[in-house]
Amino acid sequence: MRDLLVVGGGPAGASTAAWAARAGLDVLVVERERFPREKACSEYLSPEATRDLDALGVLEEIEASGAAKLTGMRIVADDGSAVLGRFPVSEHRRPYRPYGLALPRSRLDTAVLGAAAKAGAEVLEGVTVERLLFEDGVVVGAMLRRGDRRWEQRSRALVGADGLHSLVARRLGLSRRGGPRRLALVAHLADVEGMGDFGEMFVRSGRYAGLAPIGGGRVNAAAVVPAAEGRAIARDPAAFLRAELAAVPELRRRVAGARLVRAVMVAGPFARTARSTVTNGALLVGDAADFFDPFTGEGIFAALRGGHLAAEALASALAGGAATRDALRPYRRARRQAFLGKWAFERLAALSATRPRLMRRFTHHLAGRSAVADLWVGVAGDYVSPCALLAPRSLAALIL
Repeated sequence: MRDLLVVGGGPAGASTAAWAARAGLDVLVVERERFPREKACSEYLSPEATRDLDALGVLEEIEASGAAKLTGMRIVADDGSAVLGRFPVSEHRRPYRPYGLALPRSRLDTAVLGAAAKAGAEVLEGVTVERLLFEDGVVVGAMLRRGDRRWEQRSRALVGADGLHSLVARRLGLSRRGGPRRLALVAHLADVEGMGDFGEMFVRSGRYAGLAPIGGGRVNAAAVVPAAEGRAIARDPAAFLRAELAAVPELRRRVAGARLVRAVMVAGPFARTARSTVTNGALLVGDAADFFDPFTGEGIFAALRGGHLAAEALASALAGGAATRDALRPYRRARRQAFLGKWAFERLAALSATRPRLMRRFTHHLAGRSAVADLWVGVAGDYVSPCALLAPRSLAALIL
């Protein structure tokens, strides 16, 4: 019997495991893949995410590994108009670091999972969850398989940190999908022209594309398109991605001589959420709990911070006797307090991104207002409250 069984060793599961082990819990992490492994992702961490990495003790390691430091974000509308917002340090708004980080998930995830092991959690890779175990409606563990070996792993509580298509969320009857339904294609390119120290988003009707340096001369290149394009993508993902990038006049020139240095990976459909993040004996964290759209690059920060919140709630609940639904409710409240404003911002940004008229208005009005552009990027970077966008000056910049 373990105190905690964490299903999934990505940033959400590893963060939960690390903080839970530090709190004195006996933690087992099971991960289906073997690390290091690649993953379809924007591979971007906001400035506020560096706080979580530092608290986990891996920020120095990650920076030393060659992660790119991004000082802002550039957004380009379909008419070529653009706005660049930076992560400035000022008296009133000071990010934990004045930059975000971008690096391959193969390095990031390995480092964060290593922090969990260093904290005392046991990590088993190559393990599949076959089913959850219940007693009187309470989750009490899972049936696990590794190669030819199958065993029942009992635990006082279970964490579903197994991503967008979470098996745990489905088995608990909590998974729910919404809209808009989109797919992302992600690859690594070399020899992309004109890259700076910032990420870039190119938006057009119904879709958008992004570029971000990830260190070592490589660029994360992504395209997000309607899920209805799935069959066309399946025929030739690489050709589909190149066509999406070439459909943007600026990108057509910049990626003309680029080389594909990692195969195209596909993720989605997005817009999934859970009916509830807690139930008797279990909770959900990271993408298993909620993922709307990758436009703001919210996923890794929410996974890291959400893991910390989950561990605090679990440690408190188990110290009180059992991880009942009522005992885990503080986790739901903590998530809402931490993320509610950003959830609203994330949805507004993602829905606006594929509406050319709105994005043209945004880029035209903010192109000459760097302070307001920095404010918007600060919200996306998780260190400025979304409430700041309701200030008269910010609203006037978009209206006048």
